[in-house]
Amino acid sequence: MHINSRRKQKFERVVAARQHNLTVILENVHDQHNIGAVLRSCDAVGIYEIFVLFTEEGLDRNKIQLGKKSSGGARKWVDVHFYTDAEACFQHVKSKYDKIWGTHLGESSKSIYQLNLTTSIALMFGNERDGLSDIALQYADGNFIVPQMGMAESLNISVACAVSLYEAFRQRNEKGWYSENNPFPQNEQKALLDIYLDRHDARTSPTHSDKIEP
Repeated sequence: MHINSRRKQKFERVVAARQHNLTVILENVHDQHNIGAVLRSCDAVGIYEIFVLFTEEGLDRNKIQLGKKSSGGARKWVDVHFYTDAEACFQHVKSKYDKIWGTHLGESSKSIYQLNLTTSIALMFGNERDGLSDIALQYADGNFIVPQMGMAESLNISVACAVSLYEAFRQRNEKGWYSENNPFPQNEQKALLDIYLDRHDARTSPTHSDKIEP
């Protein structure tokens, strides 16, 4: 393995701050630049995997991809699970995360600032035109909004995601979860570190990050 001690220490610091119980789900967000921006935000707050679900009919599976330029280096360090089947996607998410909260304006919707984002949680975002589908909302345990005081009715998806994730960062940082109090099990941290070191040594993006699940 060709890595100097300084670089290895950076990997160790990054893995020690990874959040094992926080993730993002994107539904029908086709713009690669938006997905890439979300990836960068996820990497910045310590998320190491996200879920991308496409449920629209007639989607060309060969066109589901992430542009390297739009996601930058984050594409190599944040795994992307692609799904075209909603049930399979949400089964995977619920097997690892306790709650799913979706961005949706409804009578019972809460502000992102009212949520406890230190729990095991997946934050779900739809596209700007249609929002989340009825199918996706059926799997949500609750809905939230990002408060707005201007004339515009919605934020860009990548902006809304970044705002939400940094509220999660704030809450988790107050608990020391980006330092010695991180509840991420040590054995899982070690496994993730080994994966990152292998990826660094390979000098390529992980092939499974482009995998389309059932």
